[in-house]
Amino acid sequence: MTSPLLAPLALRPGVVSRNRVWLAPLTNQQSHADGTLSDAELHFLARRADGGFGLVETCAAYVSQDGKAWPGELGVHDDAMLDGLTRLARRIHDGGALASAQLFHGGVRASQAVSGLPTWSASANADDHGGTSREATEDDLARVIADFVAAARRCADAGFDSVELHGAHGYLLSQFLSTTYNRREDRWGGSLEHRARLIREVTRAVKAAAPSLVLAVRMSPEDFGQTKGVDLDESLQVARWLVEDGAELLHLSLWRAARNTTKRPEAHATTLFREAVGPSIPLVVAGAIWTHAEAEAQLALGADAVALGRSAIANHDWPAKADDATLHLAPVAPATLIAEGASPGFVEYLRAFRGFVG
Repeated sequence: MTSPLLAPLALRPGVVSRNRVWLAPLTNQQSHADGTLSDAELHFLARRADGGFGLVETCAAYVSQDGKAWPGELGVHDDAMLDGLTRLARRIHDGGALASAQLFHGGVRASQAVSGLPTWSASANADDHGGTSREATEDDLARVIADFVAAARRCADAGFDSVELHGAHGYLLSQFLSTTYNRREDRWGGSLEHRARLIREVTRAVKAAAPSLVLAVRMSPEDFGQTKGVDLDESLQVARWLVEDGAELLHLSLWRAARNTTKRPEAHATTLFREAVGPSIPLVVAGAIWTHAEAEAQLALGADAVALGRSAIANHDWPAKADDATLHLAPVAPATLIAEGASPGFVEYLRAFRGFVG
């Protein structure tokens, strides 16, 4: 019997993923210091397209210099990036996959040491590097909305099929949704309607400016790791609003997709979001999905596709492997990771994920 994972998925008329196994956006620190695409990053992503993934997504790519969060991060912040982005989209298409770019601003989680610029967020908060970010001004917010728009236009000009707004993991758009990071009392804070203003305005602006692109938004449904002050029921409401605003696909970052939600232990996030947004909005789910059975279980819960992270790093051809016996599972030897397309620097970065590199 053919796996439902191998069925095509239409995102729009004429924009069809050949299957429902996608590459998740993966920090890899492989780009050049100025944000331009490197051959190492191109090679890694191209291997996944050649390996049969239906959609290949970039790492989190910064839309503003002051949103850059780590060395070797891919940039979409300047027209100087356009040649590399065009080469990347073309190469992913040559491999038979759809190409998506994740648009990102780190906010308080950006790094002044990397970007050369001070960090800012919804409110003044301790940053990830021993300092303190300042509270955003109206000028900051107008500028970052414009930067998301300009980045989306670059991706459209480069030939991408989709862009995804990174509204998860405690980065800027998630920080404004958070009651922990966002303690403002103006039109950008307080009620959920006000805290959701930034992600909604970015969604509407990108939709209007780059209509050729399928617009996705990544969300963290509730607190986990760096996601703090995010409530499950509020996230469901935000998802409804984002669909009203023009989001065409929602990407749920669950970290551990096999588990039910913390707030509602009897319910799974995939099922709750499917009920919230209805049957017509594609849902893609990510979170420690390694095996075919784990991936198919998410489809059974209401997802339309799965996005693979570490399992895709270890298996460039995961969609083509007929059964779990042929998969590389953690811990994965460094030589295997390099053979699968990761650069030596990427392998060193991956050692921070306990139990992954053997």
